[in-house]
Order: sequence, then structure tokens, then C-alpha cells
Amino acid sequence: MLISTIELTSILNNSNVIIADTRSFKEYSEGHIPGAVNLDLFAFHWIDTTKEGITNFNNQSQTLLSFLGVTPEKKVIFYDAVSGMLAARGVWMLMYFSHPHVSMLDGGITKWKKENLPLETKPNGFQPSTFSGKINSDIISGFEYIRDNLDNLKILDARSTSEYDGTTIRAAQSGHIPTSINIDWNQNLTEDGTFKNDEELFQMYNIPKDTEIVTYCQGAYRAANTFLVLKKLGFKNVRVYLGSWGEWGNRLDLPVEK
Repeated sequence: MLISTIELTSILNNSNVIIADTRSFKEYSEGHIPGAVNLDLFAFHWIDTTKEGITNFNNQSQTLLSFLGVTPEKKVIFYDAVSGMLAARGVWMLMYFSHPHVSMLDGGITKWKKENLPLETKPNGFQPSTFSGKINSDIISGFEYIRDNLDNLKILDARSTSEYDGTTIRAAQSGHIPTSINIDWNQNLTEDGTFKNDEELFQMYNIPKDTEIVTYCQGAYRAANTFLVLKKLGFKNVRVYLGSWGEWGNRLDLPVEK
């Protein structure tokens, strides 16, 4: 799921590779990896995980990935500023549609620039496809699944401490999902923006490997980053709560702890 800057330089001109810059268009236009297209994934957050909501999310995501030009044989590489939450969201989305060739640039464009690798400023156009994919419902969670299985799940809150304890309020209710533990996603990264090594990450996520884990944050971007870390460490049973606090914290019928 991770690709190094060196590996990426060797396949820049490969027609079977799609490079997606997930930052804002402003950042993209100031300099991006040659050949990269811009797909600002923050524009596509989703906080409705009712049955109908998930169906609509699936349809929107398929449209988006068709626009990106994904086909079964294409290798898709997402990047942002660092090994960040936007690129992680892209990787999780393609894993959700069972696409086998997807990865994130470790260290993002910050590492790319630090190594004086080539940049360009001209925008690149999309080459749309008709993408369908096969939905992998094992790596997504809606609010009902968590509500009905609170006692059986390990819930990881990837937000900041102040969001978790309710001092920072970003929904109708403040606090966190009952039983959840807080490990800020920023702790997944080293100072240079790459992922920490497995040994350091294992010390943070000291959980039995067979545990069923759900990650969440405010909008399932930081949660996607933690999801990738857990998959990297070999955890098999991990889901991202798509609606995250943007949904849970705004539904007054759901329980909250502070």
C-alpha cells in the first residue's frame, strides 16, 4: 500500500499508472509530480451511513473513480503533502472497491521536493473510464453496526485529544463514541511526514491481531490513515466508520461519552 519516491520515479512514464494529487487545486497548480491529475478528495466527504446513504456513497464513488480513469489493470497512486489523510482516503476507497493495484506515496510531495525530484505546474487532464469494482463491505462501517456491536468492537478515535474529550466541539454533541480509545492519527507519522516503522507503530497499536477494529475521526479521512497503518501491521479485521463524528455527533439518538 506504500510506494517510495524512488519507486515512483521509475514508473512516471508508464501509461498504466494513474498518479492522483489529492490536495487542493491551488496547491496542485503551484507544483505537482509530473503527469499527476488533481482530485481534491476533501470535496467528497460523506456523513450519511443509512442504507440509502451507503448506496448513494457507492454511486458517487464509482462516478468519481470513473472520472479518475481507473480500470482493473491500472496502478493508482495517491499522494498529498505527507503520508496524509487525503491520500489514505483515496487508497481506502479503492480497497473498498477491491482494486488490487493501489498505493500511497510515503512522505508525499514534501519528501519528493526534499529529494529535488521533478515537478511541473501545467494541469493534466483526466482520461475517464467506466469503473464499477466489487464492493468489499468488510472494511466499511455505518453507525448502526457500531451501535449494535459496541461491546464487541475495539473503536479507535483518530482525532485530536481536545475533540475526543469534548473541549473542541465540531458537531451537535461533543465527546466521543462510548468505549473508544484516542490515538491521534498524527502519531502515525515521523517528523519528515513518512510513516513510522512497524516496531514504533506496534507499540502504539498494542492490540491483539484478531481484534475487530473500527476507526473513526470527524469525516473518515484521519480514520483512513489509521486504517492503512493497521493493515500495514497485519491486522485483518479493520473497518472505517464512514460517517464518523460528523454523523454520530449530530445524531441525538446515539450515545456519547466525554
